Amino acid sequence: CLAGFGSLIQDVLWCFSQVKGTIDIGVTEADIISTVEFNHTGELLATGDKGGRVVIFQREQESKNQPHRRGEYNVYSTFQSHEPEFDYLKSLEIEEKINKIRWLPQQNAAYFLLSTNDKTVKLWKVSERDKRPEGYNLKDEDGRLRDPSMITMLRVPVLRPMDLMVEATPRRVFANAHTYHINSISVNSDYETYMSADDLRINLWNFEITNQSFNIVDIKPANMEELTEVITAAEFHPHHCNTFVYSSSKGTIRLCDMRTAALCDRHAKFFEEPEDPSNRSFFSEIISSISDVKFSHSGRYIMTRDYLTVKVWDLNMENRPIETYQVHDYLRSKLCSLYENDCIFDKFECVWNGSDSVIMTGSYNNFFRMFDRNTKRDVTLEASRENSKPRAILKPRKVCVGGKRRKDEISVDSLDFSKKILHTAWHPSENIIAVAATNNLYIFQDKVN
Repeated sequence: CLAGFGSLIQDVLWCFSQVKGTIDIGVTEADIISTVEFNHTGELLATGDKGGRVVIFQREQESKNQPHRRGEYNVYSTFQSHEPEFDYLKSLEIEEKINKIRWLPQQNAAYFLLSTNDKTVKLWKVSERDKRPEGYNLKDEDGRLRDPSMITMLRVPVLRPMDLMVEATPRRVFANAHTYHINSISVNSDYETYMSADDLRINLWNFEITNQSFNIVDIKPANMEELTEVITAAEFHPHHCNTFVYSSSKGTIRLCDMRTAALCDRHAKFFEEPEDPSNRSFFSEIISSISDVKFSHSGRYIMTRDYLTVKVWDLNMENRPIETYQVHDYLRSKLCSLYENDCIFDKFECVWNGSDSVIMTGSYNNFFRMFDRNTKRDVTLEASRENSKPRAILKPRKVCVGGKRRKDEISVDSLDFSKKILHTAWHPSENIIAVAATNNLYIFQDKVN
């Protein structure tokens, strides 16, 4: 165990890179990972990047001959999800960057996932094919039409084995419903609908209908000069199909019930923590903006991430969070420089483990933080190629704020703010995590003695 921290992630098993070669050679903006998501069983892991590509990793079955591999994740499928577009009416370029990926529960042999860029959501089907039909009557084996006069007998096509091929095909394209950039998509627990949220509106879609959506939240004022906040994230309740939450740039969370009205302009619950006047500063409004909101697996709690903290809210208590964890409070004195280099606007995500007992979120210098809700202990770990060798144990990192620095500590002035962990994912049932660091995907698993 890691200093009595229970079964938290320690053992580095695999390190995947989106680009061949080292991180400093041949890395382009398009290669930067922009989202990471496990499917409902944890057997598949999908990443999206700024180039519009989706890469799916599949967990290999454990081998008796090589037990140390313990089910590594290897590349399963790669496909181009979105292409760059241009809106000629607004003279606006639409990036191909994948903002979010969400899996649908598996119903048959195929897999389905939603992916979105700033404007368009697509439903993809990922399926396997290991047989091909042969013996057509009107076509030869190359697919060319045969001369009808040469056909003298009727053949029955048969299926022949072939090398396994994984195909990704778009089944639905949900477009032209958002004026502003989509920041969230969430699949409903009824698995018939999903919602997409942009800065000012949230739309509800049916998976079978692509040309129409229902606007369930609209915070756009009649006069845009009166705009005081924007929607930053939204998610459905894991069990109740009528309930969802969305967060705002003002640091507030609204719980809405779709049973009350078609347009959820009135929230059912409003979560906000009163600001401490002693901590009031020029940057207070910026750092209080919530970048991510997640329901716990049980549905009882909500987790939010702002710039400096992670907070856990009880659905039954709206006036303050029940838990607050400082992610990198040592940056409070650096807010001025972080504002100048735009890092203060970075949007960090947060995730629960399968049992809702541990939460994880990212930081700078390729650090990511874990907080045990039961023991109240925390740990800082680093995802880097230098420190991450296969089956090596990750050592906790510490940041030194004062003048004197111990050997194993790093000074806050030495942190690299260009290296940041914005996107993370946790296996739904096991202690396996995926951490995206620029163009690299690191997969860690807890140590098995």
